[in-house]
Amino acid sequence: MSTNHTSVKNIVLLGFSLARETRLFLFVFFLIVYSMTVASNLLIIALVTSQRSLYKPMYFFIGNFSFLEIWYTTVTVPRMLIDLSTGNKTISFIGCISQFYFIFFLGATQHFILTIMAYDRYLAICHPLRYPNLMNGSICWKLIVSAWLAGCLSISLPAAMMSRLIFCGPNTIDHFFCDFSPLLRLSCTDTWLNEIIFSAVAWTIILGCFVFTFFSYLFLIITILNIPSSVGRQKAFSTCASHLAVVGIFFGTVIFMYIRPKAKNSSPVDKVISIFYSVIVPLLNPMIYSLRNKEMKDAFNKATGKLTGK
Repeated sequence: MSTNHTSVKNIVLLGFSLARETRLFLFVFFLIVYSMTVASNLLIIALVTSQRSLYKPMYFFIGNFSFLEIWYTTVTVPRMLIDLSTGNKTISFIGCISQFYFIFFLGATQHFILTIMAYDRYLAICHPLRYPNLMNGSICWKLIVSAWLAGCLSISLPAAMMSRLIFCGPNTIDHFFCDFSPLLRLSCTDTWLNEIIFSAVAWTIILGCFVFTFFSYLFLIITILNIPSSVGRQKAFSTCASHLAVVGIFFGTVIFMYIRPKAKNSSPVDKVISIFYSVIVPLLNPMIYSLRNKEMKDAFNKATGKLTGK
């Protein structure tokens, strides 16, 4: 419907306008990172669904998070790889709006699941005796379904409003995906309502999840400090610190990008920042959240042992 009101049928994503040798290097680098991200997350999903020792709320959420991360990176990285390898920077207008929707739908869901995971760790450490009842199978499913539905619905209005804007040209975006700010600048109509609604959604989701996650870990750390056993404190801190590292990087970059006085403002450095939360962090997540975990390592060794007959 929106394409009937726009003269722009295709959009050019400038991406990384670099020398051919540099683009080839970046292609190989991002291809390796993307392949490792997908492979590691698929491994986590396979272990969580096949090993009974991992049938726990924490790994249930981690499995869902890994499934999300695969799609989150797939929305942006393959298109970027095509640009780097072939120089084809063109994307259809409908494709651009679709990419915009799925990036922010999956990104919002990522915030909600990270918040749920922080809450899960808070309950497990601060209320261990009540934990089985507070986080049973039914509640886990309700929380994860709510996270996906909230992510899906929260960005629907901003995406619908974006699709109804009139784009008269130029049709170039100085980015490697259809982000909000550069896409909004292409419109030749008043976009103040789009900015207000998008900013309201972004501030509510990002800051709301950040505050909830922050206090979950704060109470968790206070509880850990009161554990009499030094071994218990060390074990709890090792898990908590790795989780905080990922959460800190993710929320730090996202807050810098989208919690601004005027969301339409952007700069070339945004592309570099976007690489962190859309490419690098999804690679770090499975390594920090799961593959360094002792239970996950034991499950992996057990699974490989069955395959090799040992």
